[in-house]
Amino acid sequence: MTAAPKAMFYHMTRSPLEATLPALLARSLDAGWRVAVRGADAARLAWLDEQLWHGPDTAFLPHGLAGGDHDAEQPILLTLGADRPNGAVCLMAVDGAEVTAADCAGLERLCILFDGADPAAVARARDQWRALADTGLTLQYWSEEDGRWAMKTERRAGG
Repeated sequence: MTAAPKAMFYHMTRSPLEATLPALLARSLDAGWRVAVRGADAARLAWLDEQLWHGPDTAFLPHGLAGGDHDAEQPILLTLGADRPNGAVCLMAVDGAEVTAADCAGLERLCILFDGADPAAVARARDQWRALADTGLTLQYWSEEDGRWAMKTERRAGG
């Protein structure tokens, strides 16, 4: 990888995680990336797993929960851990999951999704932005407040 990965913050104000995440996962698979979805709670990841299995047949997203026999083969792996046994080059952090600069090594893309209706989630995302601001990543803030996803601000690496 020649360029630093992009960190994209998705401020969900109209669509819930179970609608936003599948769309981003589909785009990531279309880009040829393997994805790790990092959560902060095992029960919530199990719920997301069910949501992904029950999506429309036309939008099938091959995935698994970490800890299975075939983690390395999963195009999308839902995990609590920092490791990426599936070789993910895209990390999607949900529900305030911890992400450090070290987690970004070898990534093409980092996506942090947060619920705009939850003040604690917004505060957590702001803390994550500040923590990642001086790490050599290009940061982008995306919002759907106008009904469509739009980039509202960008902080370029080294800027």
